Amino acid sequence: MNLLLAASGPPLQEGLAQTGVALAATLLVWVVLDQVGRRLLTRAVERHSRRDDVHGAERAQRIRTLWSVGRAVIAIVLAVVFLLLALGIWGIPITPFLAVGSVVGVAIGFGAQDLVKDVIAGMFIIAEDQYGIDDVVEVAGVSGRVEQIRLRTTVLRDLGGGVHHVPNGQITVASNFTQEFSQVVIDVDIAYEADVDHAIAVMQDEVAAFTSDAEWSRAFLGPPEMLGVEALGDSGVTLRLVLTVRPAYRLTARREFLRLVKNRFDAEGVEIPYQKLTVLRQEGSVTEPE
Repeated sequence: MNLLLAASGPPLQEGLAQTGVALAATLLVWVVLDQVGRRLLTRAVERHSRRDDVHGAERAQRIRTLWSVGRAVIAIVLAVVFLLLALGIWGIPITPFLAVGSVVGVAIGFGAQDLVKDVIAGMFIIAEDQYGIDDVVEVAGVSGRVEQIRLRTTVLRDLGGGVHHVPNGQITVASNFTQEFSQVVIDVDIAYEADVDHAIAVMQDEVAAFTSDAEWSRAFLGPPEMLGVEALGDSGVTLRLVLTVRPAYRLTARREFLRLVKNRFDAEGVEIPYQKLTVLRQEGSVTEPE
């Protein structure tokens, strides 16, 4: 290798040296920008997360989403810039590569329409802030928490721990359950033999104590709505209650209130329906077979 460099003369050695310097400079710029961006991201997220309102948490999620996508775009741009810079230093004309790249780009555009569709859809998802990282969404028939938003796919993790990679181009409807606020719909069944008005009064009293509790009061963004009788089912009467909570308390508030209302119904003697088996016996003599 040394003999080859010596025979090639100073121009080749200078080109290699310039290429190495360009590579090191580009890598250094990327590392510096990445570290600075991470620090700014951490400070911005912490600043918005400390705000005691739902919009602060929403902005923090949006910042994390834009950072994850912007970081990938910057890495691609730097890689392309470095490649063109290296070709120029080596004295290789880039015009033919640009022409070939244009032709290849057109061919890829026809052959990879789904890929282009996914990328464009991903850009609109980010620009319109349809959902962000840590949001709970349902897209393309899959629901879960958003872990990553890439230019081509959205990565979800469901309650069972399964990870789903959903192409952005297949997302025609995106249902976001945690944007700005969440509504928890709680249906409680009582037996037909129970006093409906008494059961509604018990639920209203229990939810009033729940929303004013010091530990849970900050979870609520509005007063609860007792909608009353929702349905007359096969085995019981369904009572419906709606809670407006912060997105982070969507599941925990539901579980806690169900626990409280179950204990309160037991104390008040309000029966919750369950499957019962009734056996009818017909009296008569049984004749043994001969």
